[in-house]
Amino acid sequence: MTLDQYRSVAERLLGPWVAAADRLGLTPNQVSVIAFAAAVAAGGAFYVGTAAAYAAGAVLVFLNGWLDLVDGALAREQAVASEGGDLLDHVLDRYADIAIIAGFAAGIGRYDLGLLAVTGVLMTSYLGTQIQAVGLGREYGGLLGRADRLALMGFVGFAAAVVPRELVAGLGVVDLLLVLFAVVGHLTALQRFLGAWRDL
Repeated sequence: MTLDQYRSVAERLLGPWVAAADRLGLTPNQVSVIAFAAAVAAGGAFYVGTAAAYAAGAVLVFLNGWLDLVDGALAREQAVASEGGDLLDHVLDRYADIAIIAGFAAGIGRYDLGLLAVTGVLMTSYLGTQIQAVGLGREYGGLLGRADRLALMGFVGFAAAVVPRELVAGLGVVDLLLVLFAVVGHLTALQRFLGAWRDL
């Protein structure tokens, strides 16, 4: 069960944000770029690693996730949805994931965990789009979708601002997050693959 199943609920709350973006004259692609900039800034904040930076990074992660919904809703509102916009959104989402996870990993000097985590995340997302490419529709399910990852990264950012650096066996909340992404990310990718294989 993932937060992606509640996308329709979230989209009903987007009205004021979509109206504001439209009034400002923003295009969906511009909103996508702003969302990406928030993710890069979050990664930078997590790299800095102070309590205030972690808290700021958490806010920026949530902003990235929310704007990632706004761009699609704005495209539908302006009747400009396109394959190009969808492509840009997916590419920026992947780079956003990399930026945030890299910031977490570099901030604690755990590049090994960062590599394992980012490959798990990228394979999860790759399977989602590859399943769509073979004609089975976009796959958001699995153990850990993007909405779940963003929620976890945001909450861990806040947690890292207030809890000790080491909690279990020398691992802190950021280390544990990276371990979770490494393990569950690859399991989610496998789950999506097996589900799609059965549907082919």
